Amino acid sequence: MSKIIHIITPIITEGIRSLEDVAPFASENLEFRHSLLDRGPSSIECEYDEAIAVPDTIAKCIEAEQAGADAIVIDCMGDPGMKPCREVVSIPVLGPGETSMHMAAMLGQKFSFVTVVDGVIPMINNLAKIYGLAEKMVSSRVIDMPVLNIEQDIEKTQEKLAEASLEAIRDDGADVIVLGCTGFLGCAEKIIERLKFEGYDVPVIDPIPLTVMTASALIDVGLTHSKKTYAPPRDKVVVGY
Repeated sequence: MSKIIHIITPIITEGIRSLEDVAPFASENLEFRHSLLDRGPSSIECEYDEAIAVPDTIAKCIEAEQAGADAIVIDCMGDPGMKPCREVVSIPVLGPGETSMHMAAMLGQKFSFVTVVDGVIPMINNLAKIYGLAEKMVSSRVIDMPVLNIEQDIEKTQEKLAEASLEAIRDDGADVIVLGCTGFLGCAEKIIERLKFEGYDVPVIDPIPLTVMTASALIDVGLTHSKKTYAPPRDKVVVGY
């Protein structure tokens, strides 16, 4: 029986993610499913965007478990709704922000985020503190490119990411680079190539492949989040949901 990982892209914009993006990681024993939000933002680039994405992300998470998913990945580096989703389901719920930060801390002493716009930086800095990794993160650099523009000129995007990564290594002392937007899927290879050309053999984390395969590993070994930490919410009156 194959494992099912459900990817929730917590925005309403069609086409920004498809099952073709993760097809290389599928197998006879691993199936992917995907959903977008019915209500929420067109992209997530600040705390407000994240806040309005959370309610429907929770709803989609519940639906995914009921439809037979074995694990869920929330397709945004801000990990919107990850903690409440863990409270309302029993299967693993992973965020690429948390997963990437912890893996970066394993692969080197210091890491840097390279992300889209300035509005994301406070979110990333706050997450690093929550995840206990603020001392490991030496910088967050931006390429000044909105999420919805990433694929308009992918070569330009990759060039900007490579330049920002070089600055993070040379100026900030980063040992590992984390691509700070899941929209950068597939860009890591070109960045690694450029870094090696400049003399730096440094890991570049592409968050979606890392997170979906981490989810797969958790399924294989039978682990999920602790219900002591993520206890189900108590029954009470809730208006509007």
